[in-house]
Amino acid sequence: MGGQYSTLIILVVFLGLMYFLMLRPQQKQQKKHRDMMSDLKKGDHVVTIGRLHGVIDEINEADKTVTLDCDGIYLVFDLRAISSVTSQAPAAVTAPVAASEAATKEEPADDASAASAAEEPASEAAASEASADDADDSEANK
Repeated sequence: MGGQYSTLIILVVFLGLMYFLMLRPQQKQQKKHRDMMSDLKKGDHVVTIGRLHGVIDEINEADKTVTLDCDGIYLVFDLRAISSVTSQAPAAVTAPVAASEAATKEEPADDASAASAAEEPASEAAASEASADDADDSEANK
């Protein structure tokens, strides 16, 4: 009689382990994918299951399809073909515009210092080339 209960307990423990090690992680992954699919919008950068990268141009909920812009080529896929979202479309474009306006209002003195800073690396590169030539000449004289 005790052997029957131990077999039943082992079976229940085995089924419990199988649920927590196999089924539950799969359900979590499916939920995460469903949430990602519901958050898709025009402008999102996505990757398909065939590893094709593109930008969402249109989502057709009725047909459950998505149109991707892949460097000017528009392709239609099932929504299930979207594997992952690599980057979301920008929600608000106002913040970068304000930053670019502030950059354009800089004084001309800053532009002159930027130009002189750009000339410095070029002069340093010329000096290093000259020293390299001197080193080559000294090695040749040996």
